[in-house]
Amino acid sequence: MSHSSVVIVSPALAQANNGNWRTARRWQLLLSPTCRARVVQQWPDADAAADTVMLALHARRSAVSIGNWAQAHPGRGLAVVLTGTDLYQDIRSDPQAQRSLELAQRLVVLQELGAQALPSAWRDKARVVFQSAPARAALAKSTRLLRAVMVGHLRQVKSPQTLFEAARRLRGRDDIRIDHIGDAGDAELGEQARVTARECPHYRWLGALPHAQTRQRIQRAHVLVHTSALEGGAHVIMEAVRSGTPVLASRVPGNIGMLGADYAGYFPQGDAAALAGLLEECRAGQAAKNPSASLLARLRTQCAFRAPLFDATAERAALIQLLHELDQRP
Repeated sequence: MSHSSVVIVSPALAQANNGNWRTARRWQLLLSPTCRARVVQQWPDADAAADTVMLALHARRSAVSIGNWAQAHPGRGLAVVLTGTDLYQDIRSDPQAQRSLELAQRLVVLQELGAQALPSAWRDKARVVFQSAPARAALAKSTRLLRAVMVGHLRQVKSPQTLFEAARRLRGRDDIRIDHIGDAGDAELGEQARVTARECPHYRWLGALPHAQTRQRIQRAHVLVHTSALEGGAHVIMEAVRSGTPVLASRVPGNIGMLGADYAGYFPQGDAAALAGLLEECRAGQAAKNPSASLLARLRTQCAFRAPLFDATAERAALIQLLHELDQRP
């Protein structure tokens, strides 16, 4: 593969500090020992002539670059990486996103249920590439309280209102602490977070934090909470699993495709009462006579079983196989 030159198109670059950028940058680093790899926001650019393969993140937001590639290299070298909003929203109604599916030779999904969301005509193009995160040792944690963390910019698609309401339901529980990390992408949701913090002292909105600090807080928490309405394959879930921190997640396909159909830590999407109940059950297990039989212990075991899926060696192997399929030049 050393002759390949891969261009990774990402709608967001480093300053955004979001999932698209972290995926693009990680793939660049994973592929760089094997081939030339670079990240751009739009294609073509001044270095476009050398590119032999395009990996384009987001069917709708990268649609112009995808169309330009298909015109320059008809029928070859193009993979479109599908986000949650692609799979569970845009490809159902947006003509640009639908055109991207048609033009691509491969469609990359980031969790094992992703292909089921595609129109049947395009499912043969689908390949699963689980994302990866460095492993961190599971920390010994206090049993005096339960510390939960939620990570995600405050946007409607992340359903932070579910966490706000769960925090209110747990207002009297000083032994359950909730930290919420993420920028106020939606000003109204930011105000709701501030009001929740004023009314519920056990809930803290910490705003956006550097990625390294966020990973530390995930590692130190007893559970990660993930309330999203839709997901393509959440970074924070794999980061938690790779840190020995179990997850409480909304029962949506993108989360099930990461954690498995039999995972015990799901709650119905938008159901704050169910989320609050799971947090209380996790807390009760800390004080149980046999903590090894608790929900928290079961979740840790299930997450440890899934952790190898999110190893960098596996992700790199899947990417190289994808490039082999794409880089078939006449």
